[in-house]
Amino acid sequence: MARRKKGRAIHGWICIDKPPGLTSTDVVTRVRRALDAQKAGHAGTLDPIATGILPVALGEATKTVPHLVDARKIYRFTARWGEARTTDDSEGEVTATSTARPANEAIRAALPAFIGDIVQRPPAYSALKVDGARAYDLARAGEEVVLEPREVTVYRAELVEVPDADRAIFEVECGKGTYIRALVRDMAEALGTLGHVEALRRTRVGTFDEAKAIGLDKFLALSHDAAAEEHLLAVETPLDDIPAVPVTMGDAGRLRSGQAIFLRAGMKVPKPADWGGDGPAVLCTLGRGRPVALCSLEAGSLRPVRVFNLF
Repeated sequence: MARRKKGRAIHGWICIDKPPGLTSTDVVTRVRRALDAQKAGHAGTLDPIATGILPVALGEATKTVPHLVDARKIYRFTARWGEARTTDDSEGEVTATSTARPANEAIRAALPAFIGDIVQRPPAYSALKVDGARAYDLARAGEEVVLEPREVTVYRAELVEVPDADRAIFEVECGKGTYIRALVRDMAEALGTLGHVEALRRTRVGTFDEAKAIGLDKFLALSHDAAAEEHLLAVETPLDDIPAVPVTMGDAGRLRSGQAIFLRAGMKVPKPADWGGDGPAVLCTLGRGRPVALCSLEAGSLRPVRVFNLF
């Protein structure tokens, strides 16, 4: 007899505005316990010093996490010039200093080199694995960690404000795997100085932004009240860029059992040229838009890639 899962079957997203001082895992644990949810996860790690948008997935929403991890993100951050630190942010120890301070014109002139497909070396203090161990664990143990450079995409980088000679505030829109700490470190080098991230806030992850967010403390204060679930967003919230195709109850049952369904007249599905064949092409839905399955298009049929157990 299968063991019954502990907690409640809650499905959807909570868009948390993460406070500083907590890891992303800390936030997920607190949200899950507050709602007594069976299953929870998050989309996109934030460093402990960082604040801002941390989408927390509950139940079947965890199946859409990969889609959100790949989504564009927007960060606003403060670069502190003149100090290199072990962690490339304000939590680390100072390893070197410089008296050079970049002029505003030099900063603006340097930005284009950090836009587009760029190559960056991730910080030694990161969650990436080296021979099965987390890089930050090795670094904290005193081991030298050198991570391989990799290509990331920066769509937009703007100088927002220069409060003083030691600091500059930027806004960056970037893709998966981009390290803002590495960006500041490399930008400082290009400007002839040293630098680290003094403050960092994420303002958007895909469709999740500050308008959808609720502070962690406020959410936890509501957690024993029905009002908490008013902040529960639909499972399909991150999938707004994937076309939805309504299906019948019979087709929904077939998809849920892992079977493909044939395309019929009236089914409006994107042409392969419109979606590029990379990942699921459509979201099959039932009734008032309840998600049934993410499906790929294959030879005149829809084949389930990820199935949602919501009915």
